[in-house]
Amino acid sequence: MSCEEEVVKIGKKLEKMISNNSTDQGSSSDLLKKLKDLKMNLNVLQKTRIGMIVNNFRKASKDEDVITVSKSLIKGWKKLLPAGESGSSQGAAKSDSRKDSSNGDTQTMTQSGGDSPSAEPPENMDSALSSCTAAHTSDPTRLKCRELLANALKVTEDLDGMGDPDNISGHIEDYIFQEFNNTDTKYKNRVRSRVANLRDLKNPQLRENVLLGLISPEKIAKMTAEEMASDDMQKLRRKYTKESIDDHHMATTSGTKSDLFKCGKCKKKNTTYTQLQTRSSDEPMTTFVFCNECGNRWKIVTGATEMLSILIRNSTDRYWRDRNVVHSHS
Repeated sequence: MSCEEEVVKIGKKLEKMISNNSTDQGSSSDLLKKLKDLKMNLNVLQKTRIGMIVNNFRKASKDEDVITVSKSLIKGWKKLLPAGESGSSQGAAKSDSRKDSSNGDTQTMTQSGGDSPSAEPPENMDSALSSCTAAHTSDPTRLKCRELLANALKVTEDLDGMGDPDNISGHIEDYIFQEFNNTDTKYKNRVRSRVANLRDLKNPQLRENVLLGLISPEKIAKMTAEEMASDDMQKLRRKYTKESIDDHHMATTSGTKSDLFKCGKCKKKNTTYTQLQTRSSDEPMTTFVFCNECGNRWKIVTGATEMLSILIRNSTDRYWRDRNVVHSHS
């Protein structure tokens, strides 16, 4: 039996043990030791995806010996990969170093993120980037920004097929620097907004999309705050925008011209108002008022009795005003 066939056979047994929740059986150690004794090469490693299987097995197991052997296997296989390339088979090694480095981030920087593209992620995100390594820099500001971006990406646990956060963060920073050609305020603000959104615990989709390659480093470097926002935040913004547009059209297109209301800005009474039941039927109606003089808009929540009082009071004032005008001309 060839090495590849042996690896495939062991991989299937490990996957079966994962699905049966039997990762801590004594036979699992024997299977891992068999893998260790095999003369693994890069071709077999990539074809069988045994690295990912062992990493998943390690996560599912609570046996310390199994975890230790799994980590040792992955660490050894990592040496078979070309320099700078790190695939899904190294998930366990990346996870441990990721947790250590994320704890060292003491600097704080101050929100599906954006809609997820329909394209499938590349099988190995790092391989897609390895052919165009981020430009080397010795600038301390740029290096610090790369570190902050990487730590923001490392908030997420291992994902199958994810890229290396350090490599991805280098590309993101490089695209930002290429746009501004300096590290002034605009550059720092751009980096700061990426860090804040990528490390947002309420927006894990954005972070995962970047790690899996659904959102490229070039795109995340240029996305607006609205595009990076979580689905919930985008829905909330759309709701508020619609309400604002509705308020604007309500008072200007379907309103009734009146001098019942006095504008708080220009103090004039040339207004247009519309009444709507925006809440439940047993609550007061909302009056939307638009000043035809200065464009000021405001809302008044009024019950039927209160609105009637306003109408009567204004009608009475207008009656006596008109009567005084008539008397003054006679």
